[in-house]
Amino acid sequence: MVVDDEEYIQRLLRFSLEREGFQVLTAGDGALAFKLARSHRPDLIILDVMLPEKSGLDFCKSLRGDERLREIPVIMLSARGAETDKVLGLETGADDYVTKPFSVRELVARVRAHLRRKPPLEEKNKLVFGQLVIDRERLAVSWGEARQSLTPKEFELLYFLASYPGRVFSREHLLDKIWGFDFPGGSRTVDVHIRYIRQKLGQLPGAPPFIETVRGAGYRFRESVE
Repeated sequence: MVVDDEEYIQRLLRFSLEREGFQVLTAGDGALAFKLARSHRPDLIILDVMLPEKSGLDFCKSLRGDERLREIPVIMLSARGAETDKVLGLETGADDYVTKPFSVRELVARVRAHLRRKPPLEEKNKLVFGQLVIDRERLAVSWGEARQSLTPKEFELLYFLASYPGRVFSREHLLDKIWGFDFPGGSRTVDVHIRYIRQKLGQLPGAPPFIETVRGAGYRFRESVE
């Protein structure tokens, strides 16, 4: 998605990106862009800083505060090239900062580079590990014929850990990922939810422990739960 109030830049980037095989959405103000982002979930956003209705900085803050959209890479465009402006854009949540006038060829190369690094946004309805099924639609976990329901936050936390088997995540990372950077609770929140998840999954007959505590580091989903 290209978000810029200058129609010339919209047309230029749409033409250049479509020529490279991308599908392109455009918006001329921040408010419309945020609605499009929520309805279409673009793979990457090229974002002008100076926008009507909702500035690029405010747009970026809203994007990073939305659980479904916060992982979308953002390349910020601006005529402001001072170091302080770049730092502000990056601290607000942009992944990259390009000053105007810019090289279209370089910008397209940056788009490709960011898309190579980002995980896919597509969400599977289920994660399956042998007898273990983690079902997003039902917010439930099954082991064989037995099933256990979780609260939305419990499920979200479990699903995130299970999406990266064997990888250790700190409490702070999990708190930011699941609850958001501005959540007033501390890392104790993560511990409490992990305990509830373990209690519920422990009621599945014959199921092994799924979540491991890594002392001094955080938690991980077992690499093998067969």
